[in-house]
Amino acid sequence: MNQLLLWVSVLTSLLEAFAATDMSGKVFIFPKESNSAHVSLITHLEKPLQNFTVCLRAYTDLSRSYSLFSYSIQTKSNEIVIYKPRIGEYHFIIGGDIVFFRVSELFPEPVHICASWESSSGIAELWVNGKPLVRKGLRQGYSLGAHPKIVLGQEQDSYGGRFDKSQSFVGEIGDLYMWDSVLSPQDIQLVYTGSYIKPNILDWQALNYKTQGYVVTKPQRWS
Repeated sequence: MNQLLLWVSVLTSLLEAFAATDMSGKVFIFPKESNSAHVSLITHLEKPLQNFTVCLRAYTDLSRSYSLFSYSIQTKSNEIVIYKPRIGEYHFIIGGDIVFFRVSELFPEPVHICASWESSSGIAELWVNGKPLVRKGLRQGYSLGAHPKIVLGQEQDSYGGRFDKSQSFVGEIGDLYMWDSVLSPQDIQLVYTGSYIKPNILDWQALNYKTQGYVVTKPQRWS
C-alpha cells in the first residue's frame, strides 16, 4: 500500500510538472471589468511563510482602485494583497494589516513592481520600476498561512471568491515571480532588467494556472 501511495505521489508530481506552462514573453489580458474573470495561480505551499518577495509587470489605464495580487488562506482573505487605490499610491497588506506607499509616476505607463516582507523585522518594501520606496513595518513576528488561493484580476473577500467588480483589474499582467525570501537590492535590479533568478513559489517560466471567465493570453507588446 505504501509503495502504491509513493507511485501515486510521483505520478502526480510528474503530471504537475508537465502541466506547467512557459509564459515567457506573454501576458494575461483582462479585457473588461468583471466580478468573475480571474487567473488562479497554483502552488503547493505546505508550510507557513516567514519571508517573501513577489515581482510582476502590469499595464493598465485604470484610474480607479484595483487589485494586482491577492493571496488568501482559509482563515483570512487578505493574507497578502498588493492593491492600487489611486494613481500615485499603493497599499500592501500582510495578515489583514495595511501600509501605504506613495510614488511619483507617469500615467498610463507599464510598471514593474516588487514587494517583499520579512517576519523577523516586520519590514515591508515596495520597489516600483527598480526604485525603492520608503520602507514601512507591519506584522512583526507573524507567519503567513500555507495552502493559499492566489488570484490575479480580482481581490478575494473570501477563500478563492467573493469578488467585487469595482476592484477588478482591467489591463495586462506578466513576468510574475515569487520567492520565499527577501531579495537583495541587487537581485531586484536584475529582475527589473529581465534577468532570471529562479523562484521557488511562482515561476512565470513554468507556471501552473487556471483561467476563469474573459481572460486572454497574448504576446507582450510593451516593456
